[in-house]
Amino acid sequence: MTYKFPSLTPLIIGLALAMPRVGWVAAPAPHVSIASFDQLAQPLPFPYDVKASPKVQIAAAAARARATHRLLLIDLGGNWCGDCRVLAGLMALPEVRGFVEKNYEVVAVDVGRMDKNLGVPAHYGVGHLEGVPALLVVDPRSDTLVNKGHIFALADARHMTPQALADWLASWR
Repeated sequence: MTYKFPSLTPLIIGLALAMPRVGWVAAPAPHVSIASFDQLAQPLPFPYDVKASPKVQIAAAAARARATHRLLLIDLGGNWCGDCRVLAGLMALPEVRGFVEKNYEVVAVDVGRMDKNLGVPAHYGVGHLEGVPALLVVDPRSDTLVNKGHIFALADARHMTPQALADWLASWR
């Protein structure tokens, strides 16, 4: 005799819908409309304000991120850095910009030639910048680094595909 178990699918779906949402929810990566960075608008942006106060910028961005349930994305780099400017150009694409605005509160911090504003990465346990751009994905509720061990993944952004950069941004959300 074969016994048939009732389907558990409705029960599982019901429980999943009833459970409170805890933590961050994964977001699908935006589809990037360009295949090559040669297709980015030129000239590439200069994303870092060399006169800005990172402490003030980060505090304000963290407050906005907490209020809107987004992650804080701290972009460490310099306007001299080609990879940093490529990343800024990619994030300016409409499809990527919309994704980033929905999921992150972004702060661009000028680190000069890796000799300025180094208290920012140090605050998150990063003692030495191995390259830029270095991206810190921070949970603003606890002020903790989410992407520990992966902050230098885009330091060679020019040699990645535009879609790979967008996928990386989505992987933390």
